[in-house]
Amino acid sequence: MTIRFVLCADDFAMTEGVSRSILELLALGKLSATGAMTNRPHWQHLATELGSFSGRADLGLHLNLTCAAPLGPMQRVAPAGMLPRLGDLARAAATSAAARAEIAGEIGRQLEAFEDALGRAPDFVDGHQHVHVLPGVRGAVLRAIQRRYPEGTVYLRDPADSARAIRQRGVAVGKALVIAGLAVGLRSQALRRGIPVNRGFSGVSPFDSERDFGADLRHFLIAPGAAHLVMCHPGHIDDELARLDPVIATRALEHAALAAFVPPPGFRIARFSELF
Repeated sequence: MTIRFVLCADDFAMTEGVSRSILELLALGKLSATGAMTNRPHWQHLATELGSFSGRADLGLHLNLTCAAPLGPMQRVAPAGMLPRLGDLARAAATSAAARAEIAGEIGRQLEAFEDALGRAPDFVDGHQHVHVLPGVRGAVLRAIQRRYPEGTVYLRDPADSARAIRQRGVAVGKALVIAGLAVGLRSQALRRGIPVNRGFSGVSPFDSERDFGADLRHFLIAPGAAHLVMCHPGHIDDELARLDPVIATRALEHAALAAFVPPPGFRIARFSELF
């Protein structure tokens, strides 16, 4: 029996180099999904190119609340006009009603920017640094999807998996367990609202340039879930990336490994709708 899995590249539109890498891998059929940062200026001129893959890959919103500038004013969360670090965002979302209101507004703006550019809803929603699972953020994400889109048409990434599966894979185990812990309850909350979610998640990486990402990629397919999703972070390195994000050197390594990747026997890269 063939096991289908989604292979999703994060961070489209973060920089030109990251975006070009993802477009190349989509054209090669090496990815079945990518999430876009619609608050980044590159989104406006790259959206049409990405949109050419509609129907061939899942194109989604990579909700960004921690990198660069928001699309609208956020006086509590981003008083200087720049989004906060992850820890600061988590504290603000958990403790401040004003911050939660601003976050909900920015979620709406980023969804609207996707809709305006591609003329349709995203296929899915996930979050940069998994911000969509945070207390004070996840409720706003769930409400926005439920309110804006017909039931069952937009799926949500669940970055949780069983501790047993995470340990079997043996890649960034501690980090993956922390992310899975943060996501506890997301699946049931989404399903109650009629929002589909993946079942099984891997791809958490130590971002160590000494590692063999090709080998890690194969390990990410150990103990796959019933609707498994693997995330990745390929990219061509440019000066802008070095200013924006700590994940730099490994992106080129991921690109090369993905370009050469052939799923092992019995596995096939697929869109989310093909998993069922």
